[in-house]
Formats: sequence, C-alpha cells, structure tokens
Amino acid sequence: MKVGIPSEIFPNELRVAATPKTVKRLQKQGFEVYIQHNAGVKANFSDKDFEEAGAKIVQTAADIYGNSDIVLKVKEPSMEEVDMMKEGLVMLSYLWPAQNQPLLQKLADKKVNAVAMDAIPRISRAQKMDVLSSMANIAGYRSVIEGSFYFGRFLNGQITAAGKVEPAKVLVIGAGVAGLAAIGAANSLGAIVRAFDTRKEVAEQIESMGAQFLTVEIEEDGATSSGYSKEMSKEFIDAEMKLFLEQAKEVDIVITTAQIPGRPAPKLWMDYHVAAMKPGSVIVDLAASTGGNCGLTRNGEVYTTDNGVTMVGKLNQLPSQASQLYGNNLCHLLDDMGKAEKWKIDMEDAVVSRAMVTYNGKINWPPAPLPVSPTAGGGAKKTIVPTAEEVKISDAEKSKKASIAMFIQLAVVGALLLFVGKFAPPEFIQHFTVFILAVFVGWQLISNVSHSLHTPLMAVTNAISGIIVVGGLLQTKADFSQPMALPMTIIAFIAILVASINIVGGFVVTHRMLNMFKK
Repeated sequence: MKVGIPSEIFPNELRVAATPKTVKRLQKQGFEVYIQHNAGVKANFSDKDFEEAGAKIVQTAADIYGNSDIVLKVKEPSMEEVDMMKEGLVMLSYLWPAQNQPLLQKLADKKVNAVAMDAIPRISRAQKMDVLSSMANIAGYRSVIEGSFYFGRFLNGQITAAGKVEPAKVLVIGAGVAGLAAIGAANSLGAIVRAFDTRKEVAEQIESMGAQFLTVEIEEDGATSSGYSKEMSKEFIDAEMKLFLEQAKEVDIVITTAQIPGRPAPKLWMDYHVAAMKPGSVIVDLAASTGGNCGLTRNGEVYTTDNGVTMVGKLNQLPSQASQLYGNNLCHLLDDMGKAEKWKIDMEDAVVSRAMVTYNGKINWPPAPLPVSPTAGGGAKKTIVPTAEEVKISDAEKSKKASIAMFIQLAVVGALLLFVGKFAPPEFIQHFTVFILAVFVGWQLISNVSHSLHTPLMAVTNAISGIIVVGGLLQTKADFSQPMALPMTIIAFIAILVASINIVGGFVVTHRMLNMFKK
C-alpha cells in the first residue's frame, strides 16, 4: 500500500503530516511512502532528510492524490485538492466536520473515505491518537513563552542589588490539556499562577501543579462525560464575569484556552475586562482560530489596544516538534487499522467509526453517541452503603483478626528465642533478643501507618535504619582496653551516622514532596 504526504497549501500552516522518523515507522508498518517535493521545508525537514529515511519524492500534489492509497494531511483539503483525489482514497486529516458540511459532501461525492483526526473520541484507548491533546500541549507551553515575550519583563520575582522585582501574575482560563501545560510552564518560570475552570474536578490537578484554583460561590459543576465543559447558568456566568473583572485589575498575563468542538469559542474575556487591565498586560487567546475567547482578538494578528494591552491571536507552531507528534498520532491510528498487511476499515471499531466522517460515498457525521457500559439490571450501578451496625461488626472482626495475628507473631518470636537460647552463648542471646524485639516493635508501628501518609518503601527503610541505630548504640564501648573495642566502636559510629542520615534525609524529602501538594 502507498502512503502519500502532500504539501500543505494554507499560507500559515508550517506543519507536515510526516517526519523522517515517522517515515521509517510507516515503512516498518509495511507502507511505501511518497512525499511531495518541499513538503517539509517549513517544518525544517528537507527532501534529502526524507529520502535518507526511505521516502520517495514526487513533484506535484496530483501525483500524491492520484496514486496513493492513503493520504496523510494536517489541514483540511481545499475543494481543488478534493478534485485531484481518486475514488476509494483513504485520507487522514484535520477536517472540522461540524463546520465543513460542504467539504464532507464533496468528499462523499468523490467516494473518499475521510478520517477526521480532530473527531477521534476521547476514550482511554484512543489517547495515543488524540491530535487535539498533543497539539494543545504544545500550544499551552508556547502561550506562556509568547506571553512572556510580549510582556517584556521577568516572570519570576527577583531581589537584586538594584532593587526588588515582583513576580508576574498569570491567569489561565480553562484547565484542559492546553491550560495545564500553560500552568506548568508559567509556574516553572516563577510566575504566580491562577487558574479558572467550570469543572470542579480539575481543582486538584491545578493545585498539584502549583497554581491557585479560582472559583465562584455558586454550587454548579460544568463537568460532562465527554470531558468538555457544559454551558453554565446565567447566575454562574454573571458570577464568573465579576470574578474575571476583579482578576483583570491584578493579573499581568491572561491565557484563554476554552473551546467547544464544532462551535465558535465561548466569549469569556469581555471588552470591559480588557479595559480594566494595566498597560503592558498581555492576553494570549488560544481559541483565536475559532472566534476567540476575547471579543477583541484578531485571528492571526498581534496588536496593542488603546489602553496598552497586547492581544496575541497567533502562536509559533513549533512546526518540527508538532509535526513529529502529529505524525506519531497518525502512525498509532494506522497501527490500529491493521498496518499494510492486515489493512481494514472496521466500522464496528469505536474509534474508526466515529472518526470516519465519510465512508463509501456517504456522510457519517454526526457519529452515534458512545455506548454506556452495561450494568446489572440495565440501570445505573447502585452504590451499597453499609449500615452503622454493619460497620461496627466489620470493625470488630478486623480488631479480632489483628489480635489473633499479634498473638501468633508473639508466639513465633518466643519459640524462636527459646530455640536459639538452647544452643547460643549468653552474650549472643542478649543481642539477638534486642534485635528481634526491635524488628517486632518496628514492624507493628510501621504497618499501622496509612500508606497515604507514609509510603511502604519509606516505612521499611526507616524501620531498617532504626534497627541499625539501636544495634550500633549497643555495640559502642566506653572501655577501649578490651580487644577489638575501638574498631567495633568506630564501625558502630559509622553505622549510626549512615542510618541517621538515611532517616533524616527521608523525612526531608517527604516534607518537600508534601509541600508540592499544598495550596
């Protein structure tokens, strides 16, 4: 089977659907790879790079569309490109099917089997093919870099001989993949980061990355089963706008990431929010291509408002890295479709059937909703809550089992000591008894500590170190006149020192880790 990669014709599109690395992977999948002349130049990949990877260079897009079995693209094709396509061609590309019905009809009329990479369902199995997530991760990171560039000051706070520099305040609206990437990048650069999302479930994710989660007092959750936010009530939106107005007066950089598949981006940052911002502030609108989260955003432009706020409606795509990640997503999907040897368009597959927007001359959009996992009785799974009496009985049983286990352990320890005492010298018995008791007491203490408070690894390490410290103390001698007293004391001192370092160091590291999860 032949896989073709044409040049992208949109002027601002720098990516390409394959890189030399993914070309090698496509060949391992059994495909012959053809790429149009200079298709990768904008992404810093030359024809020579592709040829060395094993691809064959063709001169025109018509050669790609007319002779390939599968075509890999980034941007949706133009009507002129569709005219070049042969019947039965399989095309993998961004298509935005909800906004491009005429394009879908044209593809269906040409009997092109088109896979919309932006329509890959967000299920666990499809994460490796999710181009929206891989591209959003890049956009989130890049938004902080570009925002800091136009801000023109340090993001982190500094104290120098020349004076003190306050850290910048960054507000991220939307805590999806792009939002979380932006939070991570801004936090790593030393900014004070705040984030807002209508989904309460993301609060822990935001705070774990070092940002402050902003919310309103209205008890309403925007989470849905699709992973996207739902439309909120008027009361919630009013409270949200009031919160944003308060933040507009304080923050230096605002990064908006909210998008709704198949619909224009919701307006979240209004004109009066922009008017309230300080001169020199920056707004980076990642939803610019779908209308923008800010009413003043101009897609593909960077300009400054009358009150000195820089509006960023475009980003550097990082085309080399973006092309690599996008190419990996495509390869993963081709893997699932059987590669060249077992190639099959399986319309029973949950991923393929929902992303295949045209198939055998028919439009396959919108897709059927994802099936819900069946439960017993055909209804929702019922959560069984134990009664107070059942809880008491359960606790009593646990206590009884713990007592029996402790008795058995003591009996085993006693039997072991008696057995050893019959044959071992008295001095050995003394040390061995201390050792056994230290192990027993340490095990009892550590095993009853919750894993959420103390990891098993740290617990065992500290228990062993505690035994070493006790043993070392017993081996230290005050009278060095006895043979081997001095060497034994030195060895014991080293053992105590090393064990103490391990215990103290373990608690220091644990303390630092716990601080990462504090507000």
